[in-house]
Amino acid sequence: MPLYEHVLIARQDLSNTQAEGLIEHFSTVLADNGGKVVEHEYWGVRTLAYKINKNRKGHYAFLRTDAPSGAVLEMERLARLHDDVMRVMTIRVDEHQEGPSVQMQKREERGERGDRPRGDRPDRGDRDRGDRGDRGGDRGERRERN
Repeated sequence: MPLYEHVLIARQDLSNTQAEGLIEHFSTVLADNGGKVVEHEYWGVRTLAYKINKNRKGHYAFLRTDAPSGAVLEMERLARLHDDVMRVMTIRVDEHQEGPSVQMQKREERGERGDRPRGDRPDRGDRDRGDRGDRGGDRGERRERN
């Protein structure tokens, strides 16, 4: 069966147990339609990049599934109809990665900016801008147009 990864964003005014209950609800929907949830993660409440339905934050959940396309379509349909779910995104993958998702890993484990102290910029080397040439004078001066 095809492998999928899903990210659900639920309303911010839900409790943690209600948000985790949504994971269980959609897991049973997949199981009823012939699929299974390989792994799921609750990422917690996070700030959204932009407001969605007047919400600035949302509960994020991540599911790795092994399900037929019909089960995934039914789960997405029910998620879009559910009042507590603001967004759902599904991606088909060739294989599931082992261990926790990138969101759950610590920054040092990912290798992101872990070796450099904060505020220390790397040397720019020979990438200096150099002379910009004559740019047409001062901003206060006006050119005459012919």
